[in-house]
Order: sequence, then structure tokens, then C-alpha cells
Amino acid sequence: MFDLSHFNLEALLPFIGVGFAAQLVDGALGMAFGVISNTLLVAVMGVPPALASQRVHIVECFTTAVSGISHLLHGNVDKKLFFRLLVPGLIGGLLGVKVLTSIDAAVIKPYVLIYLSLIGVYILARGLFYPPKLREAKLIAPLGLFGGFLDATGGGGWGPVVTSNLLIQGADPRKVVGTVNTVEFFLTLSVSAAFIWNLGIADVAGATLGLLIGGLLAAPFGAWAAKHFNPKVMLVLVGIVLTLTSAFGVYRAFG
Repeated sequence: MFDLSHFNLEALLPFIGVGFAAQLVDGALGMAFGVISNTLLVAVMGVPPALASQRVHIVECFTTAVSGISHLLHGNVDKKLFFRLLVPGLIGGLLGVKVLTSIDAAVIKPYVLIYLSLIGVYILARGLFYPPKLREAKLIAPLGLFGGFLDATGGGGWGPVVTSNLLIQGADPRKVVGTVNTVEFFLTLSVSAAFIWNLGIADVAGATLGLLIGGLLAAPFGAWAAKHFNPKVMLVLVGIVLTLTSAFGVYRAFG
């Protein structure tokens, strides 16, 4: 149990703001909570990459659980695709945790920010060329492995990488979103457990609570945005924000 007596609202406000902004975009696009949260925590707030990824994944255990259950109830999960993504995704995620917790934060931070910048460019490109051309889906297991690894090392990226690539390959959008979101719950659960095993739980509770509060507050607004915002415009805006924020972090890290 966390000792709530040590928490104060003023200290939580920045993390509440990060969680709110990330969930607002994620609710509108169905992706990017982890990427946005991790980018703001690492590039703007200066949180070490491993600790930032741990905090984000703990919060996502709650958000992805709700999402996964909802998709299961609505019949949006493809069982075959689920298992083809699950095992490689878990392996990639655990490998990512091992790498991130084995390297000094000062060394890995610039490279995590470079990765996040590339994700921002990727999302921007997807928005500019939205909707993508449909082709037959072929790469699934390697995509799950790669997506799981990048999700753990970058604190996010499973949705933007895996969902976007499967959609571009031509898979059924409804099944892709539902299946990828459901797999993400098991991925975040295993990655969070691995981070806690390697880093412990100390100094995580307050920030994690802030992210969770912000995410819950933004949930209804994200649902509203999903109905009223143009997906193309949202993808472009998110891509620009992530790219500029991460690039600024890279500049500070190498400057």
C-alpha cells in the first residue's frame, strides 16, 4: 500500500497535466498515451527514461484493462491475431526492460528521445498520408517483437507502431484496434512487473497517481474529441508536437 500522507496536490499537478494531455489525445486517436506521457516526462520534466517508462506502464495497466474488456465485449478481438502478437510482444517488452534498466540513464536518455522523435515523424507522416493504402498483412510476429521492445524502452509506441503497421498492411481496422489494445494490457502488465522487479516501487507512487488522475479526468473529453476531431488533423498535430518536444530534448541532451 502507498502512503498517501506524503502526497500533495501541488506536487501532483504536473503529472496530472501530463496524464490529462496524453489521455485526451489517446481517447481521440486510440493510441499515443504512452508516447506522449513518456516524451513529456523525459524531455520536459527530466525524469530518467527507465523511471518514466515504469510510471507510464503502471498507469496503462488500468487504462488498457478497461479498453481490452470493452473490445472483448464488443467482439473486436481476433483470437488468431491476438496470440500471434502476444508472445512476441511480451518477449520484446521484457528485452526492452532489460536493456533500459541495464544502462545508465544519462547514456540512454538521448537515444530514447531520438526514438520518440522518430515516432513523432512517423505519426506525422501517417497523418499526412491518411488514410493509408490497404495491402495484405504479412508481418505480424516480428512487428509484435519490435513493437514490444520499443514500447518498453521508449515508454510507449506499441499502439502507433503495431496498429499503424497492421492497418497499412491491410488488416481489418476494427479487429486491429481491438486486438492490439487487448494485447497491450498483457504487455503493460508484464513490463510493469519487470520494471518493479528491477527498479522497485519507491518514488513512483506519487507521479503514477498523478498520471492516473489526469488520465481519468481526460477520458470523457477524449471520447468527445474522437467524435468531433478529424483523425488526419489530430495525427498531424500529435506528430508535430511529439517531434518538436523530443527534438528539443535531444538538443538539450547533446547540447
